[in-house]
Amino acid sequence: MKRLSLLRHAKSDWHDPSLTDFQRPLNARGREIARAMGREMRALGLAYDCILASPAVRVTETLAAIEESFGALDVRFDERIYLASTETLLTIVREAADVQASLLFVGHNPGMERLALLLSRGGALHDKVAEKYPTGALAEIALPVDHWQSVGDGAGTLERFLRPRDLGH
Repeated sequence: MKRLSLLRHAKSDWHDPSLTDFQRPLNARGREIARAMGREMRALGLAYDCILASPAVRVTETLAAIEESFGALDVRFDERIYLASTETLLTIVREAADVQASLLFVGHNPGMERLALLLSRGGALHDKVAEKYPTGALAEIALPVDHWQSVGDGAGTLERFLRPRDLGH
């Protein structure tokens, strides 16, 4: 059994037109939400064998705010995750070492949402993801496979979809 979690970066700031999309930081609400998500992730006892993230500023700041309440994270940044297509994200999943049972990807929409929908079957949580995958949301998919290379369409079950509003934000 493998477990893939997909975290969308928290709310970013659009106020400085001189910044590129890659350089956009979090806004104050985004930092607050990321800290709240970190607290909830810690309370749930979530742990990951490998964390891969986009190197975009809003992602690195999301992770820094999560660490404030969750604890230290061992993150590897992968430029391919920045605004990645579903196909690119799936390729990265399939490249994972089989000794890793749980992966966390931290990145952007629409890739995070589309990958969650692609890999999971229907159900109430699937419908919530299809409705809206807001900034700061975390989806967790259980995949009944022994090898990451085997992950494919509808292979998993969406077991968790945690949104900031579920935490009162």
